[in-house]
Formats: sequence, C-alpha cells, structure tokens
Amino acid sequence: MSDDTVSKVIPPNVIAQHGLSGEEYERILEIMGRAPNLLELGIFSVMWSEHCSYKSSKVWLKTLPTAAPWVIHGPGENAGVIDIGEGLAAIFKMESHNHPSFIEPYQGAATGVGGILRDVFTMGARPVANLNALRFGDPEHPKTRHLVAGVVEGIGGYGNCIGVPTVGGEVNFDPGYNGNILVNAMTVGIAPQDRIFTSQASGIGNPVVYTGSKTGRDGIHGATMASAEFGEGAEEKRPTVQVGDPFTEKLLVEACLELMATDAIVAIQDMGAAGLTSSSFEMASQGGLGVDLDLDRVPCREDGMTPYEMMLSESQERMLMVLKPEREELARRIFEKWDLDFAVIGHLTDSGRMVLKMHGEIVGDLPIDPLAQAAPEYRRPYVNTPQAPSLAPSEVPAPADTGAALLRLLACPDLCSRRWIWEQYDHMVMADTAARPGGDAAVVRIHGTNRGLAITTDCTPRYCQAAPHDGGMQAVAEAWRNLTATGARPLAVTDNLNFGNPERPKVMGQFVGCVQGIGEACRALDFPVVSGNVSLYNETNGKAIPPTPTIGAVGLIEDLARTATVAFQAEGEDIVLIGAGEGHLGASLYLREIEGRREGAPPRVDLAAERRNGDFVRGLIENGQVTACHDLSDGGLAVALAEMALAGSLGAVLSLPDDGGLPPLHAWLFGEDQARYLVTVPAAGPVLKAARGAGVPAAKVGTTGGETLTLPGGAPISLDELRAAHEDWLPAYMGDTAEN
Repeated sequence: MSDDTVSKVIPPNVIAQHGLSGEEYERILEIMGRAPNLLELGIFSVMWSEHCSYKSSKVWLKTLPTAAPWVIHGPGENAGVIDIGEGLAAIFKMESHNHPSFIEPYQGAATGVGGILRDVFTMGARPVANLNALRFGDPEHPKTRHLVAGVVEGIGGYGNCIGVPTVGGEVNFDPGYNGNILVNAMTVGIAPQDRIFTSQASGIGNPVVYTGSKTGRDGIHGATMASAEFGEGAEEKRPTVQVGDPFTEKLLVEACLELMATDAIVAIQDMGAAGLTSSSFEMASQGGLGVDLDLDRVPCREDGMTPYEMMLSESQERMLMVLKPEREELARRIFEKWDLDFAVIGHLTDSGRMVLKMHGEIVGDLPIDPLAQAAPEYRRPYVNTPQAPSLAPSEVPAPADTGAALLRLLACPDLCSRRWIWEQYDHMVMADTAARPGGDAAVVRIHGTNRGLAITTDCTPRYCQAAPHDGGMQAVAEAWRNLTATGARPLAVTDNLNFGNPERPKVMGQFVGCVQGIGEACRALDFPVVSGNVSLYNETNGKAIPPTPTIGAVGLIEDLARTATVAFQAEGEDIVLIGAGEGHLGASLYLREIEGRREGAPPRVDLAAERRNGDFVRGLIENGQVTACHDLSDGGLAVALAEMALAGSLGAVLSLPDDGGLPPLHAWLFGEDQARYLVTVPAAGPVLKAARGAGVPAAKVGTTGGETLTLPGGAPISLDELRAAHEDWLPAYMGDTAEN
C-alpha cells in the first residue's frame, strides 16, 4: 500500500460512527494483524452490521426448520427455491426497507421493491408477483398520512413501471409504529429447475463483471443505518436512502435473463445492502476464493468518488457476476444492447483475500472469510414476556347493538377496505393474476398452464406483543389457513422478523419467543422456512415497535378450476362454520375497537386442529364441494361473513347452530378463535357428515341470499350500509395529502 493508505490508528469516535463496538474493533485488529485504514473499517462496518451479518439473530434462526423434499435451496442464497412440479421452481423472499421508508417514504419503499425483485431474478427467475406488508402509526399522528401516501406511491411507482403485478399484502395502523414504520416487500418468481443460478463463485482467473447502473454516492452506509435505532433528527439520514430507477431495473431483468439463457454465467449476485462490498465478499466466500478488484474500472456517475464511496454505495439496479473465460464479449453485447453499463472490474484468485486497487496502488487488503462468515455471533441475554392473563368472554361487555358493533369494526383502520391502496398498483399486468387483491391470498397463474401459486403475508402484532411464542405460531397458522382457503397446498415460508433493539433483554425475549413459535408451527404444518430477513433496532428514542414477525407464504394450486374465493356465489346456499370456538376476546379487535381495551392473552393455537381442519377444507375445495371459503381471523365470524357478503354482493342470514353450548352471542360473533373457516355449499348435509367422519367440528350457521346481512337477534343491515362503512374510511382519511 502507499503511504496514504497505510494503516493508522482509528479514533474511537470514528469506530462508533461506523456502528462497531470496542470489542468488535479489537477483533478486527486480531483478524487484520494491524489497524485497518478507513476503507477497510467501512467494509468491516457494513459486513458486520446487524443488517448484513445477523449477529444477534442467527443463533436462533438456526433453530428454524428449513428442509423438505420440495425445497431446492433454503436460507443462504439470495432467495428460497421450491419445487412446484413440471420442471419449474418458485423462487421467493421477503425483505424490509423500514428505516429508509420512514426517512424518505417514496424512495425508501420504491427501492425496497427494487431490491427484492433483484434477489429473485438474480437466481434466474422471472418475477411474477409482488406483495407488501405495511405497518403505520396512529392515523391521528401528524406524520402518518404523509408516510402512507409516500410509501404507497413508491410501491406502485416502482412495481407498475417494471411491469410486475402487486397482487396482495396487508396494512395495519398502531401507535406503536409512530416513530418507526415497517415496509416489508415480497417477490415471487418462476424459473426452470435446470436454470437456477447461485452466488457461489468458482474458477481461479475467471472475470468479475459489473453491470447495470453507474455507482453514485446515494445509500452510503445504508446497511449501518438500518442496524441502528432512530433518535432525534432521523431526517438527517436522508443521504443514506437509495434512489431507484425502475426503468433501468426492467432493462436489467431482461438483460440478465437473456444472458442466463446462455452458458456464460458462473455466479451472480445483486448489489443490495452494502453494495459492491457484500456482493463481492459473499460470492468469493461461497466459493472459498479470493478476488482482486480494480476500482478504476467501476462505472461511476459522479466525479472524484473515493474507494470508500465506491465500495459502500448502495446505488440501485446493479449486479455483479463471475463469467466463464472468454464470455466477456458475449455478455457485453447483451448488456450494451439493453443500454446498461458493463465493465470487467476484476478476477478471482486463490488468495482468500479481497485486494482492492486504484490508480495502480493497493487501497484495501482484507481476508474474506472472517468478514463474510466469521462475523460476531451473539447470544444476547433475554427475558421472556410475562404471560398475559386470560380473559373470559363474560369479562367483556356485550354491545347494545351487534350490528352497530360490526359496522364499527368494518370501518376501523385495521379492517377497512384497502381498495384505495391496491387500485394504485397494477395488479393485472402480465395477465396471470387469477384473483384480485382483497381475498385470503393472492392467486397467480403459472403462465401457460391451468396451475397457480397462492401467496400471502400475515402477522398479528398485538398477539405477538401479548404472548410472543403464541403470536409467532399464529402468524404461521394464519398464513397456512389463507393459502388453504384458496384450495392451495401450502409449501414454504419466507419470514421478515421486525423487532426493536436486541440489546434490550425484553426485546430479545420477544424475538426469541416469536422465533420459537414460528419454528414450532412450521414443523407441525410441514411448512419450512426457505428464506427471510431480520430487521432489528426498529425503535425511536428507546421506544420499540410491537414485535412483528411477518410471514410470507407460497402454496400450489394444481387446478385453477378447483379453487375458492371469499365471495358468496349464489342465493340459497348453506353457510358452514368449520372449527370450534370458545368466543375468545382477549387481544381481539372487538376488545380494542369497541371497548377501548388491549389486555388479555391471544387466542390459543392448536396446531393439530389447524392441520386437521385445514386439510379437510382443502379436500372439500379440491372435490368441488365448496363455492366460497374464508378463514376466520381479525373480527371473528361476523367480520368474515360481512367480507364474504360484500365480495359477492349477496346478503346472508346468520343463525345459531342447533347443537347449543355456545359462548355469549357477542363472543360467538366477534371472538378470534383459530383454526376456523366459513364455507358455502349447495347443501350442508354431506359436508357435515364428512366432517363428523374426519373428526372436524362443523355446523350450519346460515344461508346466503338477499341484499342484507342479518345477525342473530339483530335487525337486517343493508349491503350498501356495510359497504359504505367498509369502503369509506381510507379514501376519506387520504382525501387531502397535498399539505402533508
């Protein structure tokens, strides 16, 4: 190295600014055998950040089930890969862009979509669907409306431009997210099983190629920023938010897929968090090799960029590849045809080191494996969340008018229609969307076939806050139910684990509990976790978000002619409730919205009942016996019934089952007991008989028909009144965003 880049002692304040502890810096000194220069310190900083290294979480992530006969690639690659038959694979993942979206909602959300798209098409898949899971603060908070507007516009702006349908997701509002919103983005793609690409570099001397957009100064230290909690002046971190260009990404998708159709690629990795640093280190580490990079060859859009800026920039729409020998010109022609930058910036070596050169001098020289594989791994102390007391139905007052209570629930921010949001997304592009947003799960046709993928995202943070273990189980169980309710066979999970500061034992206890619950449910339901993301330090001024372990899930539908939607289909059909209920109102939306209370344990999750009841319902759908199906979750039976009536523009009369033994009426209507479904059938008799034979609780609870919804003991409610309550809140809330 030159005198300018010879190691100097790094001041403690600079070490702290890079998010490294004193102990971690001592470890760096041991690994390097000397003090690092500023570039090397920056590289350690991003590679050892929580966002890239999972240093607080990986000890627990290793306990999750990740294997099954249909899993082709589990965690460790850019995305998970599962076998969906007929020589095809589904490739999918979910990731967070929480901190950037709070600081700059449009670009934060847009680049979150762009990043997850790259994770999927990097592996050879054409993206076929986007979903998102969004959590905002109290609607009355002065920033919430501005954040909702910017995030929704960013998701739509990127996804619509790139031509991938946004087909589903979820949106919640809670004061716990006032200082730190969550934006979790999921992409699903499809690829031939014999054309799946990984990041494992091989071949000493093989060229390392940069392509896509030029490198700028945007996003520098984005990974480090995402690994720290917010304090005052969060907006000052705006320069760490990347700027996205969906039109360039569309070109990048097509160019990569065209090159993937040749035999030129050895390994490929997108430049996501930590940019050129993480992509180059991960590729070399996966292959047990070294790499030399000539930073003079990196395409830059700004003059005078330093090695530090080049290596840590998180500029979007960039890819790094290792090519086979003498395939550079083939690749160059393809990328230049698509008007993308292309440069050979280095080659693989057998040194096991990353050697960075600029202007003919070595500016950085680091060992690869200690950075990529030997990051700190912490078993942080934790305390379990105290068990919330159970709440008997009798401890929750009945409403004066059950119909009025239903209308209030349908109009509340967590249950109101999301039409205002999804109509801003192009959910029909590619012409394979088989079910519009608003149902239990999105359904996307496998192009050119009569088969489909069902996709969903789910989490109930108030359950996770009350009882993390049970909340983690419930998130998986609800995702499994949502897929099942379409007729799909659930196959695998991607998770996005959003929590506060793991250095606080209470928060770490929430994380541990949720992960243990997720693992237990996934094992019981044969529902492996094949990819995911952990987002920690989601808190502001010491106040953490509610624990939010979002579950994304994918299932397979073998025949799209044998599926179910939530919409009532015909007059005079019987409505059957599958599953038992005790009228559980603890931690329920009824308790919160009608009574203004938040106490109580969440509903019990019986995984054996989930599997038994779900398999029974799926069998009914596959046999063509069910005309509509909806799982029961937030708001219980009455809300599910109203959603089915509104979806089908057809009323119903709900009646008490004949067998008696019911909880109080309001608990029966609004309780959130798990493992339950509502189905409509031409006649209940055969289904009830089959349920008895299968040991599945089932009862006829009503009949479809008319233009009103009638609850037991209540006056009929017109569908127009229901629809107004359900549809009006969000457009009215977002009616004037100009001044916000």
